[in-house]
Amino acid sequence: MSHARYQTRPGNRDQGGARASEDGVNFCVFSRYAEQVELLLFDTAEQTAPTAVIPLDPLVNRTFFFWHIFVEDLRDGVYYNWRLGGTCDTKTIGCRMDGEKALLDPWATTVSDRLWQRERASRPGDNVSSAIRAQVVRDDYDWEGDTPLFFPLNAAVIYELHVGGFTRSATSGTAAPGTFGALIEKIPYLQELGITHVELMPVMAFDAQDVPAQTAAMGLENYWGYSTYSFFAPHPGYARDPNRARDEFRDLVKMLHRAGIGVILDVVFNHTAEGGVGGPTIGFRGIGNEVFYHLDFADRRIYRDYTGCGNTVNCNHPIVTRFLIDALLYWVRQMHVDGFRFDLASALARGEDGNPEYHAPILWATELSPALGRTHLIAEAWDAAGLYQVGDFPGFRWAEWNGRYRDVIRGFVRGDPGLIAEVATRVAGSSDMYESRGRLPANSINFITCHDGFTLWDLVSYNSKHNQANGEDNRDGHDHNLSWNCGVEGPTDDPAILAQRRRQARNFVAILMLSQGVPMLRAGDEVLQSKQGNNNSYCQNNALSWFDWTQLEANREMHDFVRDMITFRQDHPTLHRSRFLTGAPTRTQPLPDISWHGVGLDRPDWDDANARTLAFTLAGLTPAEPPLHILFNMDATPLRFALPQLPGWSWRCAIDTAREPAIIAPSAPRLPPDQPLEVSARSVVVLEGCEA
Repeated sequence: MSHARYQTRPGNRDQGGARASEDGVNFCVFSRYAEQVELLLFDTAEQTAPTAVIPLDPLVNRTFFFWHIFVEDLRDGVYYNWRLGGTCDTKTIGCRMDGEKALLDPWATTVSDRLWQRERASRPGDNVSSAIRAQVVRDDYDWEGDTPLFFPLNAAVIYELHVGGFTRSATSGTAAPGTFGALIEKIPYLQELGITHVELMPVMAFDAQDVPAQTAAMGLENYWGYSTYSFFAPHPGYARDPNRARDEFRDLVKMLHRAGIGVILDVVFNHTAEGGVGGPTIGFRGIGNEVFYHLDFADRRIYRDYTGCGNTVNCNHPIVTRFLIDALLYWVRQMHVDGFRFDLASALARGEDGNPEYHAPILWATELSPALGRTHLIAEAWDAAGLYQVGDFPGFRWAEWNGRYRDVIRGFVRGDPGLIAEVATRVAGSSDMYESRGRLPANSINFITCHDGFTLWDLVSYNSKHNQANGEDNRDGHDHNLSWNCGVEGPTDDPAILAQRRRQARNFVAILMLSQGVPMLRAGDEVLQSKQGNNNSYCQNNALSWFDWTQLEANREMHDFVRDMITFRQDHPTLHRSRFLTGAPTRTQPLPDISWHGVGLDRPDWDDANARTLAFTLAGLTPAEPPLHILFNMDATPLRFALPQLPGWSWRCAIDTAREPAIIAPSAPRLPPDQPLEVSARSVVVLEGCEA
């Protein structure tokens, strides 16, 4: 069949998207209720009108509900959209087809948003000249032998970072700030810090224009990227050449792997950039609204919103489940990533009726997929509609962001009394949440801060959020921050308060690195980055959010402390055990694996409502590994702690957060036996065993 410049064949439904072969390209899209389908082809990303419009014949180009066509001799680099029309009823069925809208292919692997106008796509009618487009790109990337890494999660240290913000500042000194390539230039920094994995905030293509109207009027944009519109394509804004976004991302993965660093992607499968009623039609809405989204059963014009973002992806519909699993497989097989963190993952646990479903197909298909068996899976185990599943997320090997760990450690370090029993449980790996279900310490991702909320420095500098710059009258963001400003709200020149804040920051990092489970750091906390009290900087693509590389020298001591705490953790396998502690001796150690204390030996203050102290002794994992004795004093006064006397061992002080620097050289004198140790107010001390 001929269509002006192009010869076509019926094509096939084997795979969604555009699949290139030697003699042309096969295009395929799924749509249950489409009656008219057209393929629009463009020679360039900036072209406002299509070069060709190819109609598909339902008798030739449709198999079941898949529409497909093969375009012969189509050159590499061509851009395309779909256009679908139909007459099905929105109220009873839920479709929202607009025969004039240019639609993005859900399976696109390279996209262009150069002409994108969100507001135009939110109104009925033609938006061909301003739509997001897919590009046909043949795949000939040379991985040079690279494969996904497999680094045991229990020994991991995760570093959450924003690809753009990590190097966007001119202070980064990179050739193309804010890109995948610029992050490659910073790999030596990541190596020197000692982290094992980067957790990249969303890198799947997202809509930077998706912000409230009053926020957009201030010149702000969606910076974090939790507004995905394409689950297969890297974000073009992070590429030096958007036409090569896929390969530039692969370059980054390949170079991180060469440095021994794994790549975890923060994926947003819970909602899309199309929002709710009144939102733009980008692709899913015009192709299969009734399939891709949770809709009200009584009136399917209404979106059920469990995410706070206007819509919720109907993840457990069979077509959507297959689509999302294919996306995960693509990022593992074709992009070599090592794991995924799922944003608002509890939304994925909702069945098609919206109710929680323990055997949710999408979650178990991910858990049990042999091809994903060596891929790390991390859930943010809650959603915006109140489904909180920390400790009870469906599946077995899914790790979870441990929000309970974050909250109790924040309260403890700021001086809240009576938390000792739960602090001990959290530091020991949260066995109360995981062990009874056959899960392991590595199921707990421990963190103090992340992208969402205060930075570490702001956590010790502000009692309240200060989000006025977002344009929402300080109504956005969390109010439950469990922070303490050390006596003054925000910036101060008082040296005593600044010293206290630095000590508190060290306390947080020390406890995090001394806890069983998997520690996660927020990029920038190691140089005490501040966002001026803004705990919801999702729209701040500016110096407020960007990593300021001048702070590396200004706060070198904190950076070095974080680096050395990571090293200390990695040097002591007893701090990242693969199994839960028992309190009993093991076959390799005569000592109990853990012993709990207070200021007195074997007398932890479990039931003391005023207690702010905890101490514990960890046996080495092997006979050659020295024991550790760890002391937490979050009281406002110094306290004297009795020290255990272990046969064959003496103690040296390895870490004391009350000191600057806090890491103590191994040549320091051994502590005298049979004498208590004074631990400064609001500090953490770690003693390391030395053979007597």
